[in-house]
Amino acid sequence: MNLKKKEIKEICILKNKEWKFGLQSQLQWFNNYIKRFDIHNLLYNKKKLIGYTLLRLRSYRTSHTNKLKKYLLLDTLLVDKKYRKLNYSNFLMNFNNEVILKKNLSSFLICNKTMVNFYKKNKWIKLSRKKINLVDHKLLTNGMIYNFKNYKKYFFCINR
Repeated sequence: MNLKKKEIKEICILKNKEWKFGLQSQLQWFNNYIKRFDIHNLLYNKKKLIGYTLLRLRSYRTSHTNKLKKYLLLDTLLVDKKYRKLNYSNFLMNFNNEVILKKNLSSFLICNKTMVNFYKKNKWIKLSRKKINLVDHKLLTNGMIYNFKNYKKYFFCINR
């Protein structure tokens, strides 16, 4: 999806409300790491951006094959603080799950302990750390999958 400059700025402003690195830093990260085939889901209330998710097309392989396969990394799920506890996060997750299934792909995410139950409620499965090897990233928290077959070990690329 090709985003307009206004939409990118709105996303970065929303992200900066949660992760306070400054608007310039958010814009720079966006320009450096977002690829044209990444999927941006924007949720508006009237004309105000209140929610955002980012699904990034990446690659993985499993323990039983060396063949690289594509998956969607659920990189960002964000709802403006003023609109939390109104079920928008679940709405966004249901939408993301539909997109993942429609694209006939699987998905992986990294989250902190406090978010595990939220994702489980939205049909994601927590993997043991023994089943996850991040090729180009350090796993400091929890890994979860959606629409994956069960393998002994997954080798995920986060940045490519």
